[in-house]
Amino acid sequence: MKPSKNLFLATLTLVALSAGTWAQTSAPTPPSSKKKRKAVASAPAQPAVTAADVQSLRDALAAQQQQIQALTDELHRKDQVAQQAQTAAADAAAKADAAQATASQDQQAVGQLKGDVADLKTNVTNTALTLQETQKNVNTALESPLALHFKGVTLTPGGYLDATFTRRSRGLAEDAATPFNSITMPGAAQNTMAEFFGSGRQSRITLLTQGQLKNVKLAGYVEADFNSGGVTSNSNSTNSYTLRQRQAFGQATFNNGWSFTGGQMWSLVTETGKGMDNRSEAIPLTIDTSYNVGFSYARQYGLRVVKSIDNKVWFGFSMENAQATVTTHANANNFLVGAPGANRAFPNTATYSFNPSPDLIAKIAFEPGIGHYEVFGLFSRFRDRIYPCEDVAASTLCGGSATAGPNPLGATNVSRNGGGVGVNARWTVANKHVVFGVHGLGGSGIGRYASAGLPDASVYANGSLHLIREFQGLGTLEWHGSKLDIYGNAGAEYASRTASFDSVLNKQVGYGAPTFANNGCFLEAGPGSGGFAPGALTNCTADARVVQEATLGFWYRFYNGPKGRFQYGTQFSYATRYAWSGSGTPNTPHGVDGMVMSSFRYFLP
Repeated sequence: MKPSKNLFLATLTLVALSAGTWAQTSAPTPPSSKKKRKAVASAPAQPAVTAADVQSLRDALAAQQQQIQALTDELHRKDQVAQQAQTAAADAAAKADAAQATASQDQQAVGQLKGDVADLKTNVTNTALTLQETQKNVNTALESPLALHFKGVTLTPGGYLDATFTRRSRGLAEDAATPFNSITMPGAAQNTMAEFFGSGRQSRITLLTQGQLKNVKLAGYVEADFNSGGVTSNSNSTNSYTLRQRQAFGQATFNNGWSFTGGQMWSLVTETGKGMDNRSEAIPLTIDTSYNVGFSYARQYGLRVVKSIDNKVWFGFSMENAQATVTTHANANNFLVGAPGANRAFPNTATYSFNPSPDLIAKIAFEPGIGHYEVFGLFSRFRDRIYPCEDVAASTLCGGSATAGPNPLGATNVSRNGGGVGVNARWTVANKHVVFGVHGLGGSGIGRYASAGLPDASVYANGSLHLIREFQGLGTLEWHGSKLDIYGNAGAEYASRTASFDSVLNKQVGYGAPTFANNGCFLEAGPGSGGFAPGALTNCTADARVVQEATLGFWYRFYNGPKGRFQYGTQFSYATRYAWSGSGTPNTPHGVDGMVMSSFRYFLP
């Protein structure tokens, strides 16, 4: 740019000089005044400008103009070059900026790509780990599935294999189910002989079936063990005890809180651990399959409906199978309660009462946040047929002559209403390590709803049923650890005197009468024939007034995992049976028994 500027200034200078010269040669000479004429006249004369001078000046000016034009052309060319250079520089700068932007984007893309690659590696690693874990779970599920899926339902098998031994200080000829109301009196031969039995009869099998519909869950449950005996069952060689039904019921649970259950199940009398849910029953942890004295329960047919309100309050009602157990003494043969089983449907070694209606049970359970509480009521209706002419002197009703004798004239049915009220309460404290529970049930005709097996009724002198007033109670304390459970139970069952005077026979009849002889309870009788028939005590009625038991035991789990559970337990219990006082001396006998039981169990996973 600077040479162009200098060339331009030089051109302007030449143009100015040429213009001045041209003006001097071509301008006319103005007229001079006289004064000036004098001055000019006095000045020396100038040489004349010739045509050659003018031509020479023109040639010089033309040459300068050519030079100026050449310089202008050069300046224009250089400006073009400079402009091209500037354009090229601008293009180069734009390309550089674009390249830089592209490089920056590429760098960001590379960074993002590196991040994506790193994330991909992490995802691949996590996916591989998840796949390995899933494969492991699948293999585990295939090897040991928690449940089986069949035709849209889930089948969950369960149960355990058991090996139990029992040792009692008094012989009862029973393995792991103690007949508490048969604890022997001091004079019994069995009272001098201890017993040991080993058995696997408590082994149990279960199957839970579940299916889910839109608003209802359907379930069925079957549970069985071997605590029953067939006609040929014995302990001589094969110990072939038979499979028996413990539970078998179906259930429909709706999303609105209603549930309906029907079949063989634990009675609604039995305490539950959660609401009124089946299979959550709060059963004592004992090895003894008779559980503990004072524990109220039954397993029998029932049709049950339950309403849950916010899983905090539950209302339940059930109709359950009825049965009357009767113990009476010295009565005339003037009543009929039931009959032995028909053998085809029921074993003929057991008796079945003719029940007029099912037992009705209503319960409310609530869990306010601390503890579980239950209040329930039981209604039972009893009936027998009485024969008044079997226990009266000759009369018009019974035949009208002194020689008519006993006969079925005037027979009629008589019913009695019984039942009771019970409460259950259970608290879990110390971070669920300690559980404390209490239970109580009182009423008339409720003996069969407890472990000791006291009777529901005796019989009046006129042949009608006389319901026995009874009370049942149990206290439980448990400690639960990761491997060890320790439990203690203390319970009692009481049955009142229920006797009346028969004026025809001139003696008291019924249950626990004070005139019943008890002095023979301390005198041992000789054996029966064959060596397997202990002698029966004479003058020893010994109707139970109260049966008591205290139990202490533990369960230790050696293994509890995906392969199942293996545990060992031992319990010691001390039971007493106190009789009502009677005639003779001494007249208040009682029997005692100390029992030790141990069990190994393997639970299916």
